[in-house]
Amino acid sequence: MEKALKSEGNHETSGDHATLQITGMTCAACANRIEKGLNRLPGVAGANVNLALETAQVHFEPAEVSLNDIIQKVSQLGYSAALKQSQDQADQVRAEEIAKQKRKLIVSAVLTFPLLWAMAGHFSFTAFIWTPDLLMNPWFQFILATPVQFIVGWGFYVGAYKALRNRSANMDVLVALGTSAAYFYSLYLSIQSLSMAHGHTPQLYYETSSVLITLILLGKWFEALAKGRSSQAIKTLMGLQAKTATVIKDGEEVSVPIDAVVPGDIILVKPGERIPVDGEVLDGVSAVDESMLTGESIPVEKKVGDDVIGATVNKNGALRIRAMKVGRDTALAQIIRVVEEAQGSKAPIQRVADVISGVFVPIVVGIAVVTFLVWFFFVAPGSFSEALEKAIAVLVIACPCALGLATPTSIMAGSGRAAEYGILFKGGEHLETAQSLDTIVLDKTGTITRGQPELREVVPANGMQEAELLVLLGSAERSSEHPLAEAIVTGARERGLTLPEASAFEAIPGHGISAIVEGRRILAGTRRLMAKEGIDVGSYEDVMSMKEEAGQTVLLIAVDGIYAGMVGVSDRVKDTSKAAVSRLKELGLQVVMITGDNDRTARAIAGEVGIDMVLSEVLPEGKAAEVKKLQEQGRKVAMVGDGINDAPALAIADVGIAIGTGTDVAIEAADVTLMRGDLQGVPDAIEMSKRTMGNIKQNMFWALAYNSVGIPIAAAGFLAPWLAGAAMALSSVSVVLNALRLQRVKL
Repeated sequence: MEKALKSEGNHETSGDHATLQITGMTCAACANRIEKGLNRLPGVAGANVNLALETAQVHFEPAEVSLNDIIQKVSQLGYSAALKQSQDQADQVRAEEIAKQKRKLIVSAVLTFPLLWAMAGHFSFTAFIWTPDLLMNPWFQFILATPVQFIVGWGFYVGAYKALRNRSANMDVLVALGTSAAYFYSLYLSIQSLSMAHGHTPQLYYETSSVLITLILLGKWFEALAKGRSSQAIKTLMGLQAKTATVIKDGEEVSVPIDAVVPGDIILVKPGERIPVDGEVLDGVSAVDESMLTGESIPVEKKVGDDVIGATVNKNGALRIRAMKVGRDTALAQIIRVVEEAQGSKAPIQRVADVISGVFVPIVVGIAVVTFLVWFFFVAPGSFSEALEKAIAVLVIACPCALGLATPTSIMAGSGRAAEYGILFKGGEHLETAQSLDTIVLDKTGTITRGQPELREVVPANGMQEAELLVLLGSAERSSEHPLAEAIVTGARERGLTLPEASAFEAIPGHGISAIVEGRRILAGTRRLMAKEGIDVGSYEDVMSMKEEAGQTVLLIAVDGIYAGMVGVSDRVKDTSKAAVSRLKELGLQVVMITGDNDRTARAIAGEVGIDMVLSEVLPEGKAAEVKKLQEQGRKVAMVGDGINDAPALAIADVGIAIGTGTDVAIEAADVTLMRGDLQGVPDAIEMSKRTMGNIKQNMFWALAYNSVGIPIAAAGFLAPWLAGAAMALSSVSVVLNALRLQRVKL
C-alpha cells in the first residue's frame, strides 16, 4: 500500500504525497485536463483527480518539484487548489459553496420567471394566460436577462476562457456558447426592432439563455446536495471518535480534547464511555464492545496487559489505560484514511469515460455547427433564428457531466458502504477487480480455523514418560513463535509442568525446530525432519495417520537421535467458515485451501468446511508460487490470509485479502482488509464489488445513451433549448442518485 499520509496541522500531506482540494471543476473534461497537466510536471510520479470528491491525489519527488509548483500548475490551468483540510473544515466549505449556489439559483429564478411568462404568451395553446405588455417589451426582457447572463452566469465565461486558453474545452464552453448565442441574437433583434413599426414584437430568445442558466444551476445544486450524502461513510466513522479524554495528571482527573492526548498519557475510561485512543490496560477489568471494528456483537473481556482500541465502548468496569497510539496513528484513523483513499482513487473502468469526455466537447461543437448549417441552408432556408435554436439545443444537451460522475460517485458510495460492513478496499482498482475473480485461495490457520491451536494428545514412545516428553518438548518450543509451539507450551503449563530454559534453539522453516534442553538434543517437527535426521518413524505411521484424519496436526519428537513420541495439536474451525465457503461456491468461485500441514490433516479440515481442492505441505515461501501457478492457468485469483506470514502470496495475487481485527499490520498488508475475524467478509466483499460495478455500468450506459439519443433528437429539432438544459441537468442528478442506492445495500 502507498505510504500512509502523515499529519501536518489539519491538512493531509507527506513528503512525497499530497491530497489537494480542487475548486472550479464543472465536468469530466476539467478533471482530465488537471490530471494531464499535473502528470506532465517534472517530478510528479502520478496524479489522480476525482471529480466527485473534487480532490487530487499527487505523488511527487520533493527534490524535483515543490507543492507550491503543483498548486501553481493547477492555477495556470484555470482552477484553484489548496491542501485538503480536515473533514469538518471540508464539510463547512462545501456547505458554504452550496449556500452560495442556492443564492445564485434564487436570484436567477426570480429574474427568469417573467421571461418564462412572456414566452408562454407566444404559444397558441397558452392564449388564455394573461401576459402584461411590459413583459413583451424587448428592453424589459433585456434588463431581466442581462444580470442572469453576465452576473449569475459569469462563472461559465471564466471557465470557458480558461479552458480555451489551455487549448481544451469543457462544459463551460458549451454553456457559454449556447447561452451567448441566444442572448446576443436576441439583443440584435431588440436593436433591430427600434427601426420597425410600432407594436411589432420580434421573436426573442432571452428566456432561452436565462432558463438554461437557471436549470443548470438547479442541477448543480441538486448534484452538490447528493454528493454531500455520498461522503456519509467517512462522517459516520469520524463520529465514532471520542471528543474528549479524562487524563490523570498529578493524581487529578483532567478532561482534555482528544487532540491533546499524547502517547504515554494515563487515561481513565469510565463505564459507558468510548475509549479515546489505542492503548494498554494498566488497571481494571471490563468488557469492551468492539463491534464497530470487528463486527462481533459480544463484548470482549479486557484485563491488565490487554490492548484496547480507540472508539470502542467500555461497557461495565472502569479502566486505566496508557495511551499508545493517538491521532492519525490509531486503528480508526487508519481505517478512515483507507476509506478516503479508496473513495479518491480511480477504477480502471473510469479510463473509458476519460477517453470519451476528452474528445467529446470538440466533437459536439462540430455537430452543433453542422446542425446550424443544415437547418439554415436546407431544412428552413434563410431562418437564422430556427437554425440557431437547434444548434443551441445540441450544445446544451451534449454536456458530458453525467459521464464524468458515473464512476467516482459509485466508487465513493460503494467503498463507503463496504467500510460500514468492515470491508476496506484500498482503491477503486481493487473494488473493480474483485468482481472478476474466479478462484479464492484460503490459508488454513487463522483464516478457516480460529488460529488458536490446542494440545489434544501426547503419545510417548521408547520408554519415555508423558510428563517427561512434554517437559522436553515444551522447553524446546518456548523460543518458537509458531502457533503450534504456543499451544504446546500452554498445554504443558496447564498440566502443572515446569519448563526449564533451552539453548541452541534453531527454527527449521517448514520442518520444525531443534534445541538443547538439559544437555539433551530435542528435535520436533514433520516426517521430513525425521527423515532428514535419519530417524525411522515408519512403525508409527498408522497412529499418525489416524490422528491426522481426525484433523490433528501431528508433531514428531526425537531425543538424542531416538524417536521419543508424538503430540497431536488441533485448531477448531471458525463457526462461520462452512457457510462462507458455501456462499463462495454459490457465487461460482473455485475455493482452494493452502496450508503447510500434511495432506491428511489438511483434507480433514477442508472436508469439514466443504473445500474440495487442497494444496498441502506448502512451505511459507511456496504459497506465492502456488498462487502464480493458478494465475498461469488463466485464473483470476484472490489470496485470503492473515496479512503477515502470507504477505508474498497476498502481494502476487490479483486481489490480496487480509482477514484480521483491524491492527495496523493487517490494514497495510493487502488490497482488501476484512475487519471482522471470519470468512463471511470474503463473499461480502465480492458481492459489494459486483453491485458497485453493476451500478457503474448502469450509470455509464445511461450517461452515454442520454448523449447518444439526445444529440440527434436535438439536431432534428424535436427538443427546445430549455428542455435540453433541463434534461442535461437532471441527467447528472440521476447518476448521483443512482450511485447513492449503494448506501442502502444489505449484505
